Amino acid sequence: MISELFHTFVYTPLYNALIGIIGLGPWTDVGIAVITLTILVKFALFPVSIKAARTQRLMKELEGPSKEIRKKYKDNREEQGRRLLELYREKKVNPLSGFVTLFIQLPVILGLYWVFLKAGLPNINTDLLYSFVPQPHNIHMAFLGLIDMASKSYPLAVLAGISQYFQAHYAIPKPAPRSKDASFQEDFARSMQLQMKFVIPIVITVVAYIASAAVALYWITSNIFAIGQEIYVKRKMDEERGQHEETEPQT
Repeated sequence: MISELFHTFVYTPLYNALIGIIGLGPWTDVGIAVITLTILVKFALFPVSIKAARTQRLMKELEGPSKEIRKKYKDNREEQGRRLLELYREKKVNPLSGFVTLFIQLPVILGLYWVFLKAGLPNINTDLLYSFVPQPHNIHMAFLGLIDMASKSYPLAVLAGISQYFQAHYAIPKPAPRSKDASFQEDFARSMQLQMKFVIPIVITVVAYIASAAVALYWITSNIFAIGQEIYVKRKMDEERGQHEETEPQT
């Protein structure tokens, strides 16, 4: 049931969008189509992903006060929960919104990845095409006439890993120095941060190389877009803080 819904409402529309972009003209080789479709999907998800990135940054900023509350009320879970909710309400942060936005984005992101992984180009699955999407007569697989999108590409795979590292660098703030009385939860979070920053890029490099150049190009485009998004969110939040400080009455 879930597989059928995913195929009908996510995979098939994205597949048709990819074929439609390829058929726009002789200049739209598969590489350009991959970049174009990735950017279009990212822009469609932009309002949702911006909210998720903003929540993530706010939650990171509240780690200090949250830690103090958990430590102070460690023997009173009910009071600890109440104080944390008050803190989140005061700062206008909804911790659950990050999960909701991820739930909305994940099927589309997986569908986009799956399209590039399983498209089977230059062959076209006409059974999946909508009636209004024409089948391209010629499909140019060489990105800018240089890289075959159906084959493996070591340079693109390496660039995918490098872009993933910088995306994590901007998205994940530098972890605080480990304290002597650090809890298991804090150590686990710190370990996950380090893995996201250093291990995941290696994994992405390997997967991008094994899959295809099209998948590698998708990761590069997606990561560059995400880096720009993180920079945008940070600047907007800094501007809002500056405006808030200017409007506060002087004592």
